[in-house]
Amino acid sequence: MISFKTFNANLRPLASLALVSLLGVGLSACSEAKTETVEAIRPVKVVEIASTDATRELDYSGAVKARTEMNLGFRVAGKITERVVNIGDKVKPGDLLARIDPTDYQLGESSAEASLQAAEKQVETARLADERADQLFAKKFASEAQREQAALAYKQASSQRDAALSSLRQARNQVGYADLRADQSGIVTSVSADTGQVVGAGTPVVAVAVDGDKEVQIAVPELEIAQFQPGKPVKVSFWSDDNLVLDGKVREVAGSADPQSRTFSVRVSLPDDSRVLLGMSATIEASVQSGKAVVSIPLSALAKQDGKEIVWVVNNDRETVHARGIKVASFAADGVQVAEGLKPGDIVVAAGTQFMTENLKVKLPTPEQRAAANEATAAIR
Repeated sequence: MISFKTFNANLRPLASLALVSLLGVGLSACSEAKTETVEAIRPVKVVEIASTDATRELDYSGAVKARTEMNLGFRVAGKITERVVNIGDKVKPGDLLARIDPTDYQLGESSAEASLQAAEKQVETARLADERADQLFAKKFASEAQREQAALAYKQASSQRDAALSSLRQARNQVGYADLRADQSGIVTSVSADTGQVVGAGTPVVAVAVDGDKEVQIAVPELEIAQFQPGKPVKVSFWSDDNLVLDGKVREVAGSADPQSRTFSVRVSLPDDSRVLLGMSATIEASVQSGKAVVSIPLSALAKQDGKEIVWVVNNDRETVHARGIKVASFAADGVQVAEGLKPGDIVVAAGTQFMTENLKVKLPTPEQRAAANEATAAIR
């Protein structure tokens, strides 16, 4: 018979062995769980800041215009009875553009002619009276006062004749002004009035771009207008022909801003080239001093954190990323120009910035892959 004390003593080694086994299993499970936890490493696309530049490029779009464009209108008021030209027509000095009803002005001319004839008759009568007064005075049949009065009447009649002649010339000019004619050679660019319309004196009817120098007009915001001065060289390219690039020069800068757009009008003169036509769209490219060195990065590298612009810079030794605040100078067609926050040698994450976190482990591309990426994005300036 086995006593309870002996049985309990026999079970104690078994319990100890079971406890050790359970602890071993638990430690093994923890070891396995710890082994399975692997730190995530994210591959990234990067660009390296190789150099800085103290200049930046400004691009503005405009249209080719004639240096001189005339808005022609009648010098007298009337109803347009005929319009001879259309938009795009070539004209030369003296060509008829439009005509108004000349009836009233022709009547005025006839009235002036009649007034002149009457004035000439008055001059003839006064001349004869003056000669008669001289003869009578010589024979002592007329007084000195009578002779002077006759001479004065003759002079007065002559003056009235001269005034009538001037009125006739003015009336004839009015008849001539009923025809609107070109002053210089050029091309019709717009028509503002048509047949049947009653226009006042000086109302624009036809616009003519004068043959000669051509230029491009652009609108420059007030923040950049200080960079444009007369004589500044610029590059001019045209949308219709990628191979057509000309050297232009700033000719004129407006002295005040447009009240609507708050931009300044800048005119760029072009060299004589038969391929440049009026109305063509053009791009003006100007290099300006930015005041301090700037670097260029792809737009995809720009991110925001707490409302501020940042980029994710790679620590090359630890292969981790860190947020760095930057100051953006401007946005260009090929990326973002950064004035502060980056220096040559910095490695910046170029894509996938939304997945970046502080001290995130990343996998950098090989030097060959990095060089190809930099060349493809044209991010290094």
